[in-house]
Amino acid sequence: MNDTIADAIRAGRTSLGIELGSTRIKACLIDADDPARVLAVGSHAWENRFEGRLWTYSLDDVWSGLQAAYADLVADVRTRCGVTPDTFGAMGVSAMMHGYLAMDATGELLVPFRTWRNTHTDAAVTALSALFEVNIPHRWSVAHLYQAVLDAEPHVPQVDFFTTLAGYVHWRLTGRRVLGIGDASGMFPIDSATHDYDADLLTRFGGLGTGLDLPALLPEVLVAGAPAGDLTPEGAALLDPTGTLRPGIPLCPPEGDAGTGMVATGAVAPRTGNVSAGTSIFAMVVLERPLAEAHHELDLVTTPAGDPVAMVHCNNGASELAAWAAMFARFAEAAGTPLEPDAVYETLFREALTGDADAGGLLAYNHLAGEPIAGLAEGRPLFVRTPDSSFTLANAMRAQLYGVFGTLALGMRVLEEEGVALDRMFAHGGMFRTAGVAQRFLAGALGAPVAVGETAAEGGAWGIAVLASYLASARAGVDLATYLERDVFAGADITVVDPDPADAAGFATYLDRYRAGLAVEAAAVTAL
Repeated sequence: MNDTIADAIRAGRTSLGIELGSTRIKACLIDADDPARVLAVGSHAWENRFEGRLWTYSLDDVWSGLQAAYADLVADVRTRCGVTPDTFGAMGVSAMMHGYLAMDATGELLVPFRTWRNTHTDAAVTALSALFEVNIPHRWSVAHLYQAVLDAEPHVPQVDFFTTLAGYVHWRLTGRRVLGIGDASGMFPIDSATHDYDADLLTRFGGLGTGLDLPALLPEVLVAGAPAGDLTPEGAALLDPTGTLRPGIPLCPPEGDAGTGMVATGAVAPRTGNVSAGTSIFAMVVLERPLAEAHHELDLVTTPAGDPVAMVHCNNGASELAAWAAMFARFAEAAGTPLEPDAVYETLFREALTGDADAGGLLAYNHLAGEPIAGLAEGRPLFVRTPDSSFTLANAMRAQLYGVFGTLALGMRVLEEEGVALDRMFAHGGMFRTAGVAQRFLAGALGAPVAVGETAAEGGAWGIAVLASYLASARAGVDLATYLERDVFAGADITVVDPDPADAAGFATYLDRYRAGLAVEAAAVTAL
């Protein structure tokens, strides 16, 4: 790295993004003058826990993980250019959307963090969806709150403030109870005209007689580019216990991983969308017009700028695929020919390309957790075949890759029926690092061109770093879509794959079989 970049880092002409994903906390440092340029990265692996029949992360793990990811980024800066950063021009935090972090008046957590993965909120979802006349998904924060009310949980009267994981971290770093509008739209429905929570629906909630002043409990909504506070001395010490990081750094509004995924793929304009694949998988499609009716498969959320978006969110993404890859990695090691993880994926993905278009009659269900779109309260990963299926490694891996996209495709078919048109879908996440495989299969599954950029593997950490960098342009009156097109993606290396007719036909056959086989999955949940 040249001296000019080292000087920029010393002077803080940079933007830092940190995203708390499902399995990794990632930090990404970018050049404020060239936001597409990644200067350094850091990461830390972590895992959710299933405790008391609920998925959670401990707050101790949140902070130790953030500190580890930040320290890893600082070490990467030192390795690349021999300097230690002590400030940044701007920074931002993003995290998994939804879930429930409830605080009392002293700022103490009242119950363990309930993540997006929990689907115990059936009664609340049924009641609120009927009351609001819009789909309220199981994982939304308001569903968690109202379910706690229905269950008469003793902590409810003590709730002073509740938020998402990104909102919680941002609050601890800045002292401000705010949330980016995209993340806020996964807590409670948003009115895109006012860029705030839907006032009519807040009034309807008030009529439930819960005794809760919901508007006072929710974080303040901010659109992309709005000032969201500065790093406090206490926040700096939380992130960097060495004391090197100086306070006073401006932060952008904290966002959810769906919003940062849209930014990381430049998909914030109508007729564009993106797919983010990790522990969960979801698609975001920016709408040209309101949908004709509510659908349980579709969430109505927003871009970080507040424009309406239809979201297809699946609780289960690439975790089961990763488990299969790990098994083959162990086989290679046991055979005396160990392979690096990326080489394992490369080998298996390339083999999948040689499989039958419909995966030879094989079926793979990636349901580690419940999947509301598929009508499942709990998950049981399954690999199913009939006696006459073509059971080969190529077909097995193609079935696993198709399985990642199976539930997503069920939801996307609903959007097709609504007449929603797509010019292009952008994809990001680690499974797209192997060029031309998952991207090609996704294009066949969606029946639309799929684009992957050079930042696909950096994902949301880069996306929130870009949103932090956007603070300066927003002050100058530049809208987010223009900023992304002009300053971030103008020279981007993007590869586009059109749907292959054979893949599309093969996946359609697979999806018919997948839909019919959900009865087997439901039976497994009951029996096992």
